[in-house]
Amino acid sequence: QVQLVESGGGLVQPGGSLRLSCAPSGSIFSIRAMGWYRQAPGKQRELVASITSGGTTNYVDSVKGRFTISRDNAKNTVDLQMDSLKREDTAVYYCNINAKFRDYWGQGTQVTVSS
Repeated sequence: QVQLVESGGGLVQPGGSLRLSCAPSGSIFSIRAMGWYRQAPGKQRELVASITSGGTTNYVDSVKGRFTISRDNAKNTVDLQMDSLKREDTAVYYCNINAKFRDYWGQGTQVTVSS
């Protein structure tokens, strides 16, 4: 069973930066898109950013200009560079890989923005 392994979460002050990384524990074939979701306490999970196999990116409005998603097609890894972090970015962040036959999810990594 392939799992997604996330890293890079933690505590950061407002205005700071973090970089999240996600890598599968095994091979995944027919990947369509990769992305990052987040879920804050008491809120629904939302798509933060996604990137297709061709490199087309999409961001939720609240992170445009601050977050950058990137992927390595050879390694099937996906990163999320988060700059100018705000308190409202505090959430558990989940990596997602959308493949032809199923979705894969990471276990989640906590990002806390606080002074």
